[in-house]
Amino acid sequence: MPLKRLIPLAVLAAVVAAPAAQAAAQDPIAGVPNELQAPAQQFQQTAEQWQQGLPQDQQGQVQQAVQGLPQPFAQMLTLPPKFADDLDGWIRNALFVMNQRGIPGSYDGIFRNIMRESGGNPAAINLYDSNAAAGIPSKGLLQVIDPTFNAYHVEGTPFDIWNPVSNIAAACNYAAHRYGSIDNVFSAY
Repeated sequence: MPLKRLIPLAVLAAVVAAPAAQAAAQDPIAGVPNELQAPAQQFQQTAEQWQQGLPQDQQGQVQQAVQGLPQPFAQMLTLPPKFADDLDGWIRNALFVMNQRGIPGSYDGIFRNIMRESGGNPAAINLYDSNAAAGIPSKGLLQVIDPTFNAYHVEGTPFDIWNPVSNIAAACNYAAHRYGSIDNVFSAY
């Protein structure tokens, strides 16, 4: 069966199954009303499972077909890349999310600041500086304090300061607002 016919069948199957299914806890899908989030998330999961069952070359064809769809459908059907659960993967994942949100930053700028702030330890916490003395210690890879994280959290990442990707994205969002980019930060910020 031609690929152009497979996509509508998969979409139809996902839409029919979606209202009856409970979606797993996920971040909201931009552009989808709250009352439709659960079916949209189930639709996204079904589409992902369907696409992953295709040979690699057909997965690429599906991605190309999806790019022409209006938002939020393209977002629901576009599979994010898989990232390693290590410093390299966290930085690449944060850059992926930042790129979607228009937040500037480069791998080198993020890596440089992480190494200075935490040495690459996502569980790093500073219990000795002025922030700690004020009861708000700096936490995580980029040593973010809770008020800054709360103000600059990036949608599409877990609302968890200890999550490495969330920590990087929030710090880069803050740096973009304050310094133009994390790439412009060369000391404590």
